[in-house]
Parts: sequence; structure tokens; C-alpha cells
Amino acid sequence: MNVQNAHSAAPQPAAASRMAIADCDIHHSPRDFKMLYPYLEPRWRDHLDQFGMRRRMGNYSGPQYPKSQPDASRRDAWPPGGGRPGSNLDFMRTHHLDANNIELGILTMIRPHPGGFQNVDLSAALCRAINDWQVAEWTQPEPRLKASIVVPYEDAAASVAEIERWAGHRDVVQVLLLSRTVEPLGNRRYWPIYEAAAAAGLPVGIHAFGNGGQPTSSTGWSSFYIEDMVGHAQSCQSLVSSMVLEGIFARVPALRVVLIEAGFGWLPPLAWRLDRNWSRLRAELPHLHRLPSEYIRDHIWLTTQPMEEPEPSAHLRDTIDWIGWDKLLFATDYPHWDYDDPRTAIPLRLSAEEREAFFISNAQALYLRPQGDRPGTPDSVTRTRQKETFMHTTPHGQEMPR
Repeated sequence: MNVQNAHSAAPQPAAASRMAIADCDIHHSPRDFKMLYPYLEPRWRDHLDQFGMRRRMGNYSGPQYPKSQPDASRRDAWPPGGGRPGSNLDFMRTHHLDANNIELGILTMIRPHPGGFQNVDLSAALCRAINDWQVAEWTQPEPRLKASIVVPYEDAAASVAEIERWAGHRDVVQVLLLSRTVEPLGNRRYWPIYEAAAAAGLPVGIHAFGNGGQPTSSTGWSSFYIEDMVGHAQSCQSLVSSMVLEGIFARVPALRVVLIEAGFGWLPPLAWRLDRNWSRLRAELPHLHRLPSEYIRDHIWLTTQPMEEPEPSAHLRDTIDWIGWDKLLFATDYPHWDYDDPRTAIPLRLSAEEREAFFISNAQALYLRPQGDRPGTPDSVTRTRQKETFMHTTPHGQEMPR
């Protein structure tokens, strides 16, 4: 945030109101990876013990660049008694949900998100286990939290199966992909995922990061962590261009996409450039019947963290006015070091309507559509099916949600 904003004497509207807040990017993780083992078949537990995990990148383990803080997290986010930040639900309740009056929290699992693993069968098995684990151990005991379905996005058929397995479940509110994929996300190999998500009434969240096997830049690996951080926005510009121009929004009108943790100040100039070039090269794209910017306005939402803060701040308002106040979803990125405190997150004076939309109502409208508005099974059938199919027996004879 700007130094001027951090030391402002006047209280910001969010701090003064103590209104309920929706946080659309909360990162949780298992305290120990083997906490996922009860949700895995024995063959995959044996596989992980013998071979480990292989991402689509040169180094086998650890981040490509050193983080600026341990585990990329706030120093005060480490739970008492051990465990990594985001791994203790009770601590998260008091440290974040209660402290900031979070009424709705969207969990986005990125550590690990196995969607891009080299072994696609292992990817599917781990995604299934993570989804079972996060519903059983996070969203069921804490109703303020909702889960994002982690899918093996490099295997479209397996992703569709996982989406359909959770369709209609009240604890899951979006499908989660990462932005750095093997091919641009508008490619047809990913279309079945979008079609399944739209059919289930679920938005597709695309979070920064991922392991597609290529560097963030178009030319090679960068030298510094800061280049990788700034590159998140570059990855998202590429995927927006790909999705719009390949025609997925024209093909699936019900598709809603949320770009998570990539900023948003870059979107208006990208849309202007796409419109200008489309006006001259539209003969190449007969499947597009509208300006690229119109598809962007209708189908894309963005989380607010990290927020670009230009000087003067009026430029920020101009940017948001173009995107639309109804398309921004407040996010803190808890528990990471670049967390945005809701009391100081936006250096603008907001009207009551803008503040309500920014901090909660946009997220409620996107994620909490009435069950009857979602395609899928009726409530009574869903509850019966959940009771029958969301239980299985662990190797130790314990019943666990499936």
C-alpha cells in the first residue's frame, strides 16, 4: 500500500463501519502433507512415498525463487503450537475471520494445487483427496468458509468428473485452476472444464502461479523474485486474451471467470488494445460477434489483492469505473506477506453503495446464488446422495467424507 495511505489520520470507511466482509482469497493448507493420506487410495500413498511429486518445471521441489518472507507469509500468521500459516482452523478463526468480521471466506488451495502435475493420474487422485479433506475439515466445521474445487486441469475429462462429483454441494462455490498452464487457457483442451463448470452453475477461479513448464516471460527465466511476482499479471493478460479470442465466452455464455491475485489495473488497456486490433483483424475471428471488451465486461471478475495504487488516487477510481464496481471482489490473500488489511485496503472515499459492493455484495451475488438457481440435483436428493457417497472407510477403519 502507499505510505500516505498507511499513515492517514482519517479512518477509512471499512474500519469505521465494521461491516461484514467477504474475503475471496484465503489460503489454507494441511499442517502435514500426510494429513491427506486418509483420503487417498493405498496405491497413491505408496506412490508418493516412493516417488514423490513431480511438477512441470525444472526444479523438483521448492519455489523457483526465494520468497521475501518464510513460507511467503505474515510473521504473525504462524499458529501457536506449530504448523505452517493457514493450517490451523481455530487460529484462522480468531486471527482473521473474527478479527476482520469475515462473513464469507473463499478458500483457494494453492499449496499444494496438484492440477499441473506431470503424472495426470496422481494429479486427479490428489485433487480428489484435497477436495474431500477441505470440505470435511474446513467448510463443514466452519460455515463461514466455502471451498474451491481443485481440479486436474491438464486432464479435462478427470476435471469434468470432479466438477460433476461436487455439483450442487453447498460447501463448494467455484472451480479452481492456476494461471500458468501447459497451453494458453483458451485452448480447446480446456473447454470441457468450462462447460462443466457453467453447467454446474460454478464460476471458474484462476489463481496466479502454477507449473506449466515454461517461464513467466516469453523469452526465458528471469533473475529475481520481483520479476516473477510482476509476471503474475502478465500470465493473466495472456490467458484473458486467449479465452476471449479463442471464443470460449461466445461458446459458453454462462461461463463466469474470476482472476485471483493478479491485480486489475492492467485490464482496461488490454481491452482497449484487443478492441483496436480486432477492428482490423476481425476476419480472422468469425466466431466473435462482439468487441473483446464486451466479453471481458460480461464474463470476468477480479479480486482486489494485489491492488495497484497510482498517484493521484483518482486514477484508481477511473480504472475501477471502467472495469465496473460490480466486478471487483475484495480479497486479503491471508496469510501471505502481501496481505491487504480491509481497514486500509482501498485509498478512496467510497459511497455506501460502492463500499457494500466492494466488500461483500459482489461476492455474495457471484458465489451464493440460491441453490435453486444452480443446475443439478434437488436438495433432498443431494442430501441423500451426499450421505451415501461422501463416506468411505480409511485403512484404519475410520469413516471419512469422500
